[in-house]
Amino acid sequence: MKTNFIISLLFLLTINVAGQGIDISDYLKKIESGKVEEVKEKLPELKMKYPRDPSVLFLEGILTEDGKISVSIFSNVVSNYPQSRYADAAVFRIYSYYYALDKSQEASSWLDRLKKDYPTSPYIKIAEKNNNLTQVNLKKDDTKLVNNQDSKIKYKYTIQAGAFSNKENANALKKQFIDAGYSSEIKEKTVAGALFQVVCVGKFMTEVEAKNFLKQINTQYNLDGRIVSIN
Repeated sequence: MKTNFIISLLFLLTINVAGQGIDISDYLKKIESGKVEEVKEKLPELKMKYPRDPSVLFLEGILTEDGKISVSIFSNVVSNYPQSRYADAAVFRIYSYYYALDKSQEASSWLDRLKKDYPTSPYIKIAEKNNNLTQVNLKKDDTKLVNNQDSKIKYKYTIQAGAFSNKENANALKKQFIDAGYSSEIKEKTVAGALFQVVCVGKFMTEVEAKNFLKQINTQYNLDGRIVSIN
């Protein structure tokens, strides 16, 4: 998985204040300083006081740990409040989600939307900078991801999805992941003289990213995966 672009994002959110919705910059600053639980405690009160406020909705999306649900919330902001102050940030968050999962077509679509609907957004430069790290070649029967600077990206974590003594079973699970748009690889591991085919899925810069993806992948494929460090 690619970086989730947290560097400078929350700072940008605090200065992008033109448009509809209450000012949630103080809450974003608290999240940036690590006071996430404090903001979570305030969220129900904000939702009750401002039930249809797009800024509160955006804040809920940030605090939502399930990636799919957060994308749904951000999509709501973009669809129903396109002129709100955090609409471009919501588009960027959706783009980042698909980019992190190596879903290049969906990511490109949302980036195009960001450029078209919010041409002055500061998130465009961030997205393009990260896109320059990756070249995607799409073929009719195959999708191949080529990252020219992959060796410079220091991924720290991956998800160990399963270990098989049967290589065919390992390849079958790997194929499911690849068909779904996730990066996956098989590593051989010898335990007590027995050779196992270990299936890993995703690459992550931070443990938070890995934890969020682990919840998703365990539910989606009924697995009992775990986070492991990349050596």
